[in-house]
Amino acid sequence: MAADGLDEIDYGILHLLQQNARSTTPVDMAEQLPVTDTTIRNRIDRLEEEGVIEGYVPIVNYEKAGFPIRLQFSCTAPTKKRHQVAGQALELPHVVKVDEMLSARENVQVLAVAKTTEEVNEITAGLDDLPLTIERESLLREERRRPFGHFGQHVVDD
Repeated sequence: MAADGLDEIDYGILHLLQQNARSTTPVDMAEQLPVTDTTIRNRIDRLEEEGVIEGYVPIVNYEKAGFPIRLQFSCTAPTKKRHQVAGQALELPHVVKVDEMLSARENVQVLAVAKTTEEVNEITAGLDDLPLTIERESLLREERRRPFGHFGQHVVDD
């Protein structure tokens, strides 16, 4: 096992789950990894128990779901309250993601979605009520993602 407790099979499982967790079964993974589907199920259970896999969530296209306005707020919270304020921001209506940054300024990044300018005003007012300062507010045009490519790709038989 590697120093962090994960081996190549674990990384291969993470690689395959990142590519398509919804449609890839342990049986499918066993066809691409040098272990049985039972071993893969046991490994996934262990990765979940250890907190390596924290959950499975869909990637939503908010525009197609009827929320055409996506706003990225770059905010500054007092460093001693950053964690608490980030949690409070995530509880606000329309907020879908909050990143807590290790910096003195712009240390809370908030992504919110809205249908109308009235909802945008509600989001901004909600953030203003928290102990943080909105440094920048940007309209998000497009978000691109990809899986982290260094999880066991070399172990997987394509």
